[in-house]
Amino acid sequence: MKFSVSRDALVKPLQLVAGVVEKRQTLPVLANVLMQLQGQELSLTGTDLEVEIVGRLQLEQPAEMEGEVTVPARKLLDICRSLPDGAELKFERDGERLVLRSGRSRYQLSTLPASDFPNQEETTAQSRFSISQREIRRLIDATGFAMAQQDVRYYLNGLLLECRPQQLRAVATDGHRLALCDRDAPGLNVDAPIQAIVPRKGVLELARLLEDSDASAEVVLGNNHIRVVCGQFTFTSKLVDGKFPDYERVLPRGTGNEVFADRLALRQAFQRAAILSNEKYRGVRLQLSEGLLQIVANNPEQEEAEEQLMVDYHGDPLEIGFNVGYLLDVTGAIHSDQIRIGLGDANSSALLQQPEEGDAVYVIMPMRL
Repeated sequence: MKFSVSRDALVKPLQLVAGVVEKRQTLPVLANVLMQLQGQELSLTGTDLEVEIVGRLQLEQPAEMEGEVTVPARKLLDICRSLPDGAELKFERDGERLVLRSGRSRYQLSTLPASDFPNQEETTAQSRFSISQREIRRLIDATGFAMAQQDVRYYLNGLLLECRPQQLRAVATDGHRLALCDRDAPGLNVDAPIQAIVPRKGVLELARLLEDSDASAEVVLGNNHIRVVCGQFTFTSKLVDGKFPDYERVLPRGTGNEVFADRLALRQAFQRAAILSNEKYRGVRLQLSEGLLQIVANNPEQEEAEEQLMVDYHGDPLEIGFNVGYLLDVTGAIHSDQIRIGLGDANSSALLQQPEEGDAVYVIMPMRL
């Protein structure tokens, strides 16, 4: 194996591929990145057995000698990042070592056989469709923050992707809040909804790969894998084996009281109130009266924050508590100037969304304060 590549061309794919590699590994080869060289194409693969990313790049000159080998991912990335911009990197296999030369620098990296590197099994497609990278990214940005972290209900530690006729839906919940977003997917032809739960790590890694562009992404959904091909990268993840809760039952049907507010002003008021909220529970009280919203937060040190905001509200006086962190997440995910909050009573969940033509809805359960 012998080839040359520019530092700038190698760093980005190497960074994205190495992101999958865990610091602590059960198998030594999982700390490595697989380098495969064929003609003028160099492919880099990283995996933790759950998620796999393959990055491909074209070399300027054909390889002097083809081959494949695995080298420590973090060390290779750190070396490449620390070399100057525009540097030319020369790689050569030397027995059990991979030698990297650049200018007057020379590094010898240990290797493990490529045959030890695990292969992701081929996935049988339940559904296959094309969608722009921007659309998938929007689904993740709009809902990903509501995924659970290390919940014993393992099926909540991920994002539900639901393929519907001409539409792709993403849903995430941690049991205290729920985020749902729909995007049009004209290439999606299914007779009945198909559900897949993508694990949390897979969702975060996929978000790093996707560009905010109309460039196409090919999605293949299998029984236990999802594969997304976007540009020079192929992302594969195992799916969570479990049944996602019936999220439609959680969506409030009638929310008698409606509040319309300036989203940015509301978000800034929540940010200020959060400073003096209880660090553990993060609760704030929302007190509504005709045309006025009062936000109150206090903590065990007897400190108190009070914010008043003019809003469009014409119902009975109402007081309800929420986790301010959840409110900040939602007001950050919605991008319209105004926000609509639907409330039932002090014990009912709130429904937050754009006032008109929004693609996402959010449900937050109340807190007792």
